[in-house]
Amino acid sequence: MSRNNLGSIPVYRKALDLCNMSRAIASYVTFNKDLLKLYTSNSLRDIIADALLTDAILIPQKIAQTEFSLSNDEKNKNISFIKVMIKNINSYCTGLERDGVQEIEYLNLLRKEIKSFRKLFKTWTGTLPHNGNIQLP
Repeated sequence: MSRNNLGSIPVYRKALDLCNMSRAIASYVTFNKDLLKLYTSNSLRDIIADALLTDAILIPQKIAQTEFSLSNDEKNKNISFIKVMIKNINSYCTGLERDGVQEIEYLNLLRKEIKSFRKLFKTWTGTLPHNGNIQLP
């Protein structure tokens, strides 16, 4: 598979959707509108938004690494990493709610996208050769 074919993988496309939605939500809820500098903020909301963006960006990268890896160990590590990132994103939504974000419908949309991603993720991991004994979310 070439890098150009990643777009034909539904879970990869959904991961990109998660990135775009996370970026939009972070931009909307944060006090610091320079998303590249969120990590420097002392605001809890900015810190959560930065973590949300970071994890959302890592998911498609890990999917790509898994697709191109010849090592079963690396594939398993990437899949485990993605599972952690999915849980983290759900936690960040809760953290933003608790920090007083009023636009809960946006967070619920992201949660819905995560749920949809999980289904595709489970299907995708089932198609990987030698996926071992990985427990899915």
